[in-house]
Amino acid sequence: MNIFVFMGRLTKDPAVRYTQDGKAIADFSLAVDRFGGKEADFFRVVCFGKQAEFAEKYLHKGTKIVTQGRVENDNYTNKDGQKVFGMRFIASQIEFAEGKKAEGEPAKEEPRDDDFIHVPDSVADAGLPFN
Repeated sequence: MNIFVFMGRLTKDPAVRYTQDGKAIADFSLAVDRFGGKEADFFRVVCFGKQAEFAEKYLHKGTKIVTQGRVENDNYTNKDGQKVFGMRFIASQIEFAEGKKAEGEPAKEEPRDDDFIHVPDSVADAGLPFN
């Protein structure tokens, strides 16, 4: 099975170009947090056709997305005759990972340092456990 799934933010607007026969090709860089959130990895992702048109129309720097696709070898021999190994991530699906308002909107309250979930006063507690 050859599949990847990334959730992250675009580091810049997608670069979109068109082939001579009008097929769209988009590539973008995605910053994906490592487990724990203290470090990130950056992946170059490419997509074609309808996915590329979607990227051109709706994606921009900072947009948080979930993307899925396949990985291909991107190996070649350089001008010095040395073999260069690489990978290419080809997206077949792209979805938004948060709502429009979430981008650039500050958090409504500061995170708490305890393990309790904050329940707003406006929520009736009849449906909550341990009443």
